[in-house]
Amino acid sequence: MRYFPLFVDTSNLSVLLVGAGEVASRKLDLLARSEADIQVIAPNVCHDVAKYAESGRITLSCRTVTTADLQQADLVYIATADRLLNQQLAELARAEGAMVNVVDDPDNCDFITPSLVDRGRLIVAVSTSGAAPVFAKDIRGKLEALLPPSLAPLMDFIADKRADVQQQLPTPQQRRRFWERFLQINGERFDGLTRTRYQQCFTEIDSHGELLLLQHNVDSQLLPIAVIPWLQRVDLVTMDGVVAPELLELVRRDASRVYTPLADSDLLTNWELGQWLLRITDAAEIQRLKAAFPFAKHLQPGAI
Repeated sequence: MRYFPLFVDTSNLSVLLVGAGEVASRKLDLLARSEADIQVIAPNVCHDVAKYAESGRITLSCRTVTTADLQQADLVYIATADRLLNQQLAELARAEGAMVNVVDDPDNCDFITPSLVDRGRLIVAVSTSGAAPVFAKDIRGKLEALLPPSLAPLMDFIADKRADVQQQLPTPQQRRRFWERFLQINGERFDGLTRTRYQQCFTEIDSHGELLLLQHNVDSQLLPIAVIPWLQRVDLVTMDGVVAPELLELVRRDASRVYTPLADSDLLTNWELGQWLLRITDAAEIQRLKAAFPFAKHLQPGAI
């Protein structure tokens, strides 16, 4: 993974955009949606960039860029029509400690800007590492159709309620179970019943957890897609023997991992405390556990 995705807090970020033509304007359309302080410097300015200056969203200077300008920026976008000048400015900016993006020149970039799906607090970023921007935009279009606009106010509602949930539910597991249940019954809607569903979930949190059983040599590609949400709720994974990395990739990333089997009594205790447990082992041990724990769910190709 050459480009590692990060979400940067832009509230105190200084961004310099060198260039004010059509290419710079397209980049500015995206940057202006952030909270960054944006300065644009260019001798000649297109109409769309000038409109941002007239609205007060950017600081515009109609002149050539200087070293002093580069010294004050955290991020520098370079979008002039002169390729050689772009390279020279990129070297100067890096020498001043700034991270640089030369628009439409990924090999000369310290970072790249992905295609974005914006639903308020919910941001989905899509990137092909500069290889095929058109394909990234195609994926973004599909996601735009998939994710309804109601997600923006829903995310605001959830953010406003986090303190309330933390006060009423003392443990992280209880809080996660609460939000999982809320999203299960509310879905992606934000309507007149959202607040009712929110209150309802406080009385619907399961007191016990789940015990999931998975054979260690199962082909992950043969598992039904319905298994994925279950694996994404796991708190603790216990395994013995060799487990394919592709299988572990399906499990919630921050789930605890234990590479030795737990005693049956420990499994039962954790289940009673509300934990979701995943036991990855061989076929014979799975059959024994199914007999010992009738409530256990065996995840296997074609069935749950």
